[in-house]
Amino acid sequence: MTPDLLLRSATAADVPRLTELVHAAYGHYVERIGGPPGPMTDDYANIVGRSAVTVAELDGAIVGLVVLSADGDEGFLIDNVAVDPTQQGVGVGRALLEHAEQEARRAGFDSTYLYTHETMTENLDLYARIGYVEYDRRTEGKLSRVFLRKQLAPQP
Repeated sequence: MTPDLLLRSATAADVPRLTELVHAAYGHYVERIGGPPGPMTDDYANIVGRSAVTVAELDGAIVGLVVLSADGDEGFLIDNVAVDPTQQGVGVGRALLEHAEQEARRAGFDSTYLYTHETMTENLDLYARIGYVEYDRRTEGKLSRVFLRKQLAPQP
């Protein structure tokens, strides 16, 4: 993890920054997929109130977030992971994903899963590099999603 990175639970006071962060992180996909990705249309006040949302802070500024939930059918979902574009490539996303894996283990799961739009090829490449394996493709409305799962090694 980046040495000065702090992970903490999101609060209602964080909602404006979370919304801004998600728009910055996903905005470049709008043209590619023909509309805003799902995370850009989410109501973060509602999400912070009902889901496990962790933020990553660097020098007191929120630079990333991860939204987690346990789904009875498919397992432990990483519903959204977003990093401020100015902080991408420095370990913020990796720290958030490692946090998600720890939370999944703590909740008794042996894997995590997530999904991304099929045209977000850089995400597919990134997830494959860190151990995620595609297990399904689904069309939901106008969205063509790729579902990926990562088996978690037991904690020593």
